Amino acid sequence: MPLWLLALIYFFFLSLVLSVWAALGNVAALITLAATTTLLLLVWIQSRLIIEITAAELKVGRAHIDLKYIDQATVLDSSEMKNIRGRDANPSAYLGIRFWSSTGVKITLSDKRDETPYWLVTSNKANQLVNALKVN
Repeated sequence: MPLWLLALIYFFFLSLVLSVWAALGNVAALITLAATTTLLLLVWIQSRLIIEITAAELKVGRAHIDLKYIDQATVLDSSEMKNIRGRDANPSAYLGIRFWSSTGVKITLSDKRDETPYWLVTSNKANQLVNALKVN
């Protein structure tokens, strides 16, 4: 998650802390501040999209697929990502996307048993991801 988004969320949390302080006092405000700060850290950790390539499979978040079923990987710039997320989207595709990342990779699959035509994965290092998929 980018810093600007974390700062915006924390700003909203701090407005809650201010409201609690005005209504209930210092102790309640400090408890609320500690709780909201912990919550922000939890949001930051849970929003990460971990992409991992092992010798046998690609893992994106909790999803995984054997590398033998990957047919093609294509780097998408921001305009291509915008189109494939919107008007050109396939409802059967797997989406490993985060709205704050504007570039990514389209990974076309060749598994006859799976109805998923492709995976759409956002990444700020899309070229490195495609190159890693070609190596394996």
